[in-house]
Amino acid sequence: MNFFNTTIKVCGITREEDATMCLNNDVRWIGMNMYEESPRCITMDKVKELFNVVPIGQRVYVDVAPPVGKLHGCLEAGFDRFQIHFDPKATPPSLIESWADTVTPKKLWLAPRIPSHTSFPMSIFPYAWTFLIDGHSSSAYGGTGTTANWRHFRALSTTHKDKGWILAGGLGPDNIKEAQDASSAHFYDLNSGIETAPGIKDEALLIQCMDALD
Repeated sequence: MNFFNTTIKVCGITREEDATMCLNNDVRWIGMNMYEESPRCITMDKVKELFNVVPIGQRVYVDVAPPVGKLHGCLEAGFDRFQIHFDPKATPPSLIESWADTVTPKKLWLAPRIPSHTSFPMSIFPYAWTFLIDGHSSSAYGGTGTTANWRHFRALSTTHKDKGWILAGGLGPDNIKEAQDASSAHFYDLNSGIETAPGIKDEALLIQCMDALD
């Protein structure tokens, strides 16, 4: 795989050994979930332990529509990027703007929860440089194993080349090559597809994914 063209993030890291394993396999970004309803949620104490093995410049905070106060605290703690999932219909634009004001659009990765047949909410474009397209679930945000609409991703990333685009949603050894061919993605977010249980990553599955990519 050509790492100059392809970027890998692993999300839902809960253990130091998994973080180290990912970094040893050239994973660029380590995602730490702080959404209380997620089975991969970790506390700030655990985050600080993970920061002992995850270098500055590779730490991604993951949450769902957090209050600005929580975001301030995580910025001060030492996160480098902020991946925020949210329902665009239920989230006031003023809150999205406050996320961007707090961490800057460069560091903000917005992940709107939208059904695959729904148009992307382009009104959020001014707030972030990077957007994540995940598999849609009406009852959960991320980590569900549901695949995204790969062709929709390709259309968005081709039409809006001035933005960064991350493909997520149920990616694993059995489908990541198909996803690459259909989406033309260069940035992949791996989670449930390389797990043996929620928050427990499998090195063999990670390597299989990476080997499958061009």
